[in-house]
Amino acid sequence: MSTSAKNVTRLGVIAAIAAISSTVIPAAFSQQSAPVVRIDGSSTVYPVTEVAAEQFQKQQGGKIRVTVGISGTGGGFKKFCRGETDISNASRPILAKEMEECKKNNIQYIELPVAYDALTVVVNPQNTWTKSLTVAELKKVWEPDSKINNWNQIRSEFPNLPLKLFGAGADSGTFDYFTEAIVGKAKASRKDYTASEDDNVLVQGVSRERGALGYFGYAYYAENKNKLKAVAIDNGRGPVMPSEKTVLDGTYQPLSRPIFIYVNANSAKRPEVRQFVSYYLSNGPAIVKKSKYVPLPSSAYKAILARFNKNQVGTAFGGKEAIGLKLDDLLKRSIQ
Repeated sequence: MSTSAKNVTRLGVIAAIAAISSTVIPAAFSQQSAPVVRIDGSSTVYPVTEVAAEQFQKQQGGKIRVTVGISGTGGGFKKFCRGETDISNASRPILAKEMEECKKNNIQYIELPVAYDALTVVVNPQNTWTKSLTVAELKKVWEPDSKINNWNQIRSEFPNLPLKLFGAGADSGTFDYFTEAIVGKAKASRKDYTASEDDNVLVQGVSRERGALGYFGYAYYAENKNKLKAVAIDNGRGPVMPSEKTVLDGTYQPLSRPIFIYVNANSAKRPEVRQFVSYYLSNGPAIVKKSKYVPLPSSAYKAILARFNKNQVGTAFGGKEAIGLKLDDLLKRSIQ
């Protein structure tokens, strides 16, 4: 089986894995004997953290367990702020209401950017008419109370074909980001579409419907290019395709975004959590590339690890989204 096919299979079983968490444990060690690092949250960040967890556990020979669940960024923060998890995967910064919930429960956190994502708009491969869409067109499709239900309502030259929409669920950080970046207000979206916090469900939906239009994290597109077709985004300066190059040069806007892990500051005192996060950041570029996202510069991971080792708690975003945040701006905020 090719590496690509293996990666597709890995992402294809996320729904089943998420129900029980992702764990790789050599038979020589029982689940009860090893300390556990508990992680939940974003399905977008899941592929990165899952790679880190698999490689770290292999290195540890099963002496430490790492479980990775998927409940969406919002769902993950609910658990995290109740003290149920050690680390929360997040495809957006922590919001003000989540900050307040963590504060109420005396949960302090260390905010660590781990990669960049090119949130990707996709159509079915049989769609031969859509090469690009403008931000304004996407807004008309996705805004609350939108009545656009046919492709020819987007552009008159598009075919008379029912439009089938697939997008992130309400507990997803991708939902928060996409709605604010495209519609102009977080969580402002039409409701008559197939929604899921599991991006693999959306991949399958778009791949089966000729008239489909959907959006999710770049890794899920990259691993399923034979099933999907990416759409270039025109933000007023011409169509731009999602790629590592367009993320790094800042031209893929407004759907280029940083993704994070948040570490419970109290959990970070435990050796197993500290070892895992240190491994994650020390091997950041390789882990992120294997996950099909855009890695930060190697020097950035060293600075972020130093920030973690100093136990610098809090957020650099003040409870707000990071819409249109370019790499240089992220590093200025996050490496202090």
